Amino acid sequence: MLGDISSVEHIYIACGHTDMRKSIDGLCFLVQQKFKMDPFEKSLFLFSGRKHDRLKALLFEGDGFVLLYKRLENGKFQWSDTPEEVLDLSRQQLRWLLEGLCINQPKAVKKITSKSCI
Repeated sequence: MLGDISSVEHIYIACGHTDMRKSIDGLCFLVQQKFKMDPFEKSLFLFSGRKHDRLKALLFEGDGFVLLYKRLENGKFQWSDTPEEVLDLSRQQLRWLLEGLCINQPKAVKKITSKSCI
């Protein structure tokens, strides 16, 4: 299905800014060369421009790439400006990002990583 992200294993955000004139080939090149990752894996790669009011999402669906584009009419995405970094987001963090919220919600309940009791 076109742009169905329900089957992705990872959601990556390319921190900093990306030249939004890049097409599928240019974004694939960035994923491979700059971040040393495989654009053909079951992952969604997110990129933002300098103003952080628009983003592009790159997804390989097995038979080809889908390029999704979103532009906010009012506001900006809460995007990390640390260049050369890739963050692995949860689906919840993706939802927060697309709603204009920070991906690190200070009041969100964090998942427990170990099963120790007090």
